[in-house]
Amino acid sequence: MEEQNAVRAQFQSYMENPLVWPTLEVLRKQPRGWKVHTLAAHLRDMELIPVLDEAADKDLFKRNFLIMNALYQLQETLFPDNWVQVEAMDIALLPVHYVPGHSIDNEDPLRDYYTHWENYEAEEGEVKRLLNEFWTRYHDFVGGSSNVVSIDRHRALRLFNLPQDASKTEIRRTWRKLALKWHPDRDNGDSERFRVLCEAWNVLRQCEHI
Repeated sequence: MEEQNAVRAQFQSYMENPLVWPTLEVLRKQPRGWKVHTLAAHLRDMELIPVLDEAADKDLFKRNFLIMNALYQLQETLFPDNWVQVEAMDIALLPVHYVPGHSIDNEDPLRDYYTHWENYEAEEGEVKRLLNEFWTRYHDFVGGSSNVVSIDRHRALRLFNLPQDASKTEIRRTWRKLALKWHPDRDNGDSERFRVLCEAWNVLRQCEHI
């Protein structure tokens, strides 16, 4: 049982929710005025959220779970430069002068619930299948780069400035750092560089089974 729990914990720590970056893009364009259901509707209009379950109530639950998971990931990634307010009826991306007085609350029961994939009510294989589908949709959304030809694991790691023996944790952490730095909605962002990094990440996540 302990071995199974360790495998599950490792699996959860490597899962990358592709809704993180579209959610950041939405919040940067409109920092305030979002609720979970309006954010979900907007992402659905962007064709980034498919039907997640044949049962309407489960579809709603899974959609909300993935959005809340993405918001909590963004809250941790952006802090302390920005504060992501995660409240079901009041979601906001607040600038740095709103950060004092806020901190990441790892004891928050909602954070604990939405950051553990086991609560999504799906087997590991199903979650991986779902996230692979989401990644494909997001990859299509940001657009493939015609300038990236025959990219492989070696070149992808070079683009990430990582050694060939980089761990899954290092790769995932570097992807988030670079994606945040070059996201087109940032002041100094670069859409083409962001697409190249997306291409590299897509290669690495498949090679490393991240």
